[in-house]
Amino acid sequence: MTLIDAPQYDASKDIRKRNIWIAVGVLIVALGAVACAGFFTGHGWFYLNVPAEHRVNNFFAAVEAKDFNRAFAIWNNDDAWQQHPDKYKDYNFGHFQVDWSNSSDYGVITSHKVVCSLASGSGVAVGVDINGRVQPTFIWVQNKTHTLGFSPVEIEC
Repeated sequence: MTLIDAPQYDASKDIRKRNIWIAVGVLIVALGAVACAGFFTGHGWFYLNVPAEHRVNNFFAAVEAKDFNRAFAIWNNDDAWQQHPDKYKDYNFGHFQVDWSNSSDYGVITSHKVVCSLASGSGVAVGVDINGRVQPTFIWVQNKTHTLGFSPVEIEC
């Protein structure tokens, strides 16, 4: 092939190639920003704690609706808990209701907001502002069983 036989220059092909490279670069920067934002807000890389936060959010939504049967089911990750209540004799439904109903330390729970979370060991500690309190309450979500409990660790939100 000689210089005279060279293919005709196609400017649109070069523009397309340039735009693809720009889009790839912007995508990489955006993914990096999301990862860093998640890291600095306590959500971890790429928001890996979101399922645990969602579970805690559903729990408090049930408590606010005074649906303690549903809340207890979420707490124990067992929708059929009423068919075998003896399985939960260490933390039974009556004790659960005392902890989360009107007679609890929080009074009637009317609002909540998940403010932070941190994966640690075998679970995730989720900080929740209940009724606008200054100090968040920490709920533990066990990774394997997806059960909830009072968190053994507290984190700075």
